[in-house]
Amino acid sequence: MEETQKTYAFSPIGIVHSRHTKPEETPIQPVFAADCKGQIEVFPEFEEGLMDVERYSHLYLLYYLHKAGEVRLLAKPFLQNQLHGIFSTRATARPNYIGLSIVKLVRREKNILYVEGVDILDGTPLLDIKPYLARFDRVDTQRNGWQDGVDEETAWKSGRQGYRG
Repeated sequence: MEETQKTYAFSPIGIVHSRHTKPEETPIQPVFAADCKGQIEVFPEFEEGLMDVERYSHLYLLYYLHKAGEVRLLAKPFLQNQLHGIFSTRATARPNYIGLSIVKLVRREKNILYVEGVDILDGTPLLDIKPYLARFDRVDTQRNGWQDGVDEETAWKSGRQGYRG
């Protein structure tokens, strides 16, 4: 089998706990969920891997979009009513159902991480955690695609969706 045709399997390292139970009432993107708190439960067998994580203020969470719909290669993102290629959006119905969020780490208690900025549904399987490093990760962009045409007020109204806080 060619390398590009292989299938890969992943096992969760933990579970995301949040107050978000309905996708339509969950803020879209962490920036719109700054006041949303949650816990990241890392399974006990992976707790040792959390050593020193509390030295970081923000973390990347990679997770499995277990409630995403059928895969679509074209999607209408929340900021527009126009179709775009799935890879130019952050829509959930992706070929591999992988989600990515940056959250603020408030504190760690053993295998539980208390975080803010959670835009993730309760019960979501966690695949990995990586530290956010401003030295390497912060980028001043020159182009933001179709989003350059969306004003801030519209973005905030759409991004909060049906979230009632």
